Amino acid sequence: MLCLYTVFVGGDLWLRLFLLIIVNQRHRGHDYGGFPSPAQDYAEQSIDIYQLLMKHPATYYMRASDDSMIEGGIANGDLLVVDSARTAAHGDIVIAAINGEFFVRQLQLRPSRQLIPRHRGCKPIHLGTDEALEVFGVVTFIVKSMS
Repeated sequence: MLCLYTVFVGGDLWLRLFLLIIVNQRHRGHDYGGFPSPAQDYAEQSIDIYQLLMKHPATYYMRASDDSMIEGGIANGDLLVVDSARTAAHGDIVIAAINGEFFVRQLQLRPSRQLIPRHRGCKPIHLGTDEALEVFGVVTFIVKSMS
């Protein structure tokens, strides 16, 4: 028997998310005339999503507010796990601020600096060599709702 529990704890920006997968141990160790499953030795007792997603305290959660990255797998309403301590590299999906407005885009550093959307209807944001680019963090995980 597999029981799935989801628990949300926390405030607006600091969201602690735990997902516990608990395998019912009632029948473990009993002999039913067959042999035990080889997979039984490798069954994980629980997975702490908070520990998996939060590599350090500089990790934040944000919610995507449009479909500008839909072809990159990020839809409106998806929960984004953002690492603000990680240095953004060419090709990373980042949270960037331009003139006080936040964008979720793919960072292009060469041949020219751009923030690339992953939606055919959106245009890239071209950045001049003098224009400051403030990267808030790198998106490390996407949490999707299936309903």
